[in-house]
Amino acid sequence: MKRILIICGAGASSGFMAKNIRKVVKERNLEYSFMARSDSEVDEYIGEIDMLLLGPHLKYMYQDMVEYARPYGVPVHVIDQKAYGTLDGAAIVDFVVKELGK
Repeated sequence: MKRILIICGAGASSGFMAKNIRKVVKERNLEYSFMARSDSEVDEYIGEIDMLLLGPHLKYMYQDMVEYARPYGVPVHVIDQKAYGTLDGAAIVDFVVKELGK
């Protein structure tokens, strides 16, 4: 099971995104777990995840998160603005599968 953490400012918009992503994961029968949390909770999960996804509005945090996640071997990516804005769970799943594999 691959675990992906999606963060946003308060966890609300990432929660909507994660809901759509989970639906796609279930339909495709993938072994992925997506969690949505606020940016202040990253330290609670960083040692337990396989990828960290930032909401596009947190792009300014990207470099800091890359440095923070490096010792844990966790890749960090900013979610595409269009996919995030339209809650396109399939696009996010496609990206994650491409990066992490099945």
